[in-house]
Amino acid sequence: MEDLIKKAQKGDEEAFIQAITEYMPVMYKVARTRLSSEDDLGDVIQESILSAFKNLQSLKNPGYFRTWLIRILINQCNDIIKQNSKVICIGSYEEADKLTKAICDDNIVNDMDFNQILMQLSNDYRTVVVLYYVNGFNTREISEILNEKEGTIKSRLSRARTELKANYTGFLEVK
Repeated sequence: MEDLIKKAQKGDEEAFIQAITEYMPVMYKVARTRLSSEDDLGDVIQESILSAFKNLQSLKNPGYFRTWLIRILINQCNDIIKQNSKVICIGSYEEADKLTKAICDDNIVNDMDFNQILMQLSNDYRTVVVLYYVNGFNTREISEILNEKEGTIKSRLSRARTELKANYTGFLEVK
């Protein structure tokens, strides 16, 4: 991957596209933990890719491309969250009713159960959990992405596990 990034830094657009294509699922999963709107997800991923392309020359170590890219993505997500905090959306009852009726497949329901439990975590905890367990970043990489101390990341991960366990146990009791 480092060779690909070095080529991209030298102006090879195809190498950049290939690198971004490989990390697209990771970008989507991380953005999904921070944002709920599909439109916002598309916007934030697009803006992150553009920003990464424009600033690729500023990346000093190509080995940190993944961490650098996710950091850009999270910053873009934070910008969208700030913009959206000023807007109040009111959904239609009919649309919500249609969506509820459409969700009948067990796999979709199970995914929704997990997402429901995950969404009970704070943004900080949810982001750390997804970066660590879903995307496979280690605590050092997460600390670099979030610009936090590694000890802070380990603490958040530990607290998030405790909350997830409690939320999951409570969720099973309700069902």
